[in-house]
Amino acid sequence: MEKNRKIKIVSLLSNLVIICVLVVVSVFTILPSSKTVSQNENGVYYSGNPDKPYISLMVNVYWGNEYLEQMLEIFSENGIQTTFFVGGTWASKNNELLQKLKDAGHEIGNHGFFHKDQDKLDYAQNKSEILNNHNLIKELLGVEMNLFAPPSGAYSSITLDVAESLGYKTIMWSKDTIDWRDHDASLILKRATTNLSNGDLILMHPTEATVQALSDIIANIKSQGFEIVTVSKNIEETEV
Repeated sequence: MEKNRKIKIVSLLSNLVIICVLVVVSVFTILPSSKTVSQNENGVYYSGNPDKPYISLMVNVYWGNEYLEQMLEIFSENGIQTTFFVGGTWASKNNELLQKLKDAGHEIGNHGFFHKDQDKLDYAQNKSEILNNHNLIKELLGVEMNLFAPPSGAYSSITLDVAESLGYKTIMWSKDTIDWRDHDASLILKRATTNLSNGDLILMHPTEATVQALSDIIANIKSQGFEIVTVSKNIEETEV
């Protein structure tokens, strides 16, 4: 009787071990591969390829004309092409500056037309914000944009459906300098360069403090062994 009881206990323990092993194997099987771009379940890009030493400086533009040319000069001095996400109302009034962004070899992305919170818009309104800006930039520059950065980072499932239907990838960020609020070059530098990882997307704007910090940001990123590239290059060659 005692012997049978021991046999049952050993059998039970063996089965438990087997179950635990199967659970562990299953977990590792469903985990994304190392080449998967950092996304949520809706396909929004928060960073680029974790296997590439790439960093992107994303510049959102609806204002800051007085600092844009200084930024362009700094990028040029450092041999850098990056991504400017431009708003439609800004682009319609600043054709020459817009052209300078393109002529300098920078990537142009879509930042909506009127800088509205897209998560508060219905399907038609979401489409209008993205498509009207798309058509404007195409007319002005001959560029077919395919990257959309939602103003204020606000989006809904409707926004994502509209963006995808228009051939756009929705881009967020992994690091935010918050330079529109905090006009402190040292703080902006710290936020942009602390704990960098492959694929980081660093959000900034054309502000005086950002210009003051920009050369140091670039030098710091390079000193850590990263290459500054456009958002498109950062997120390419990945398994989504």
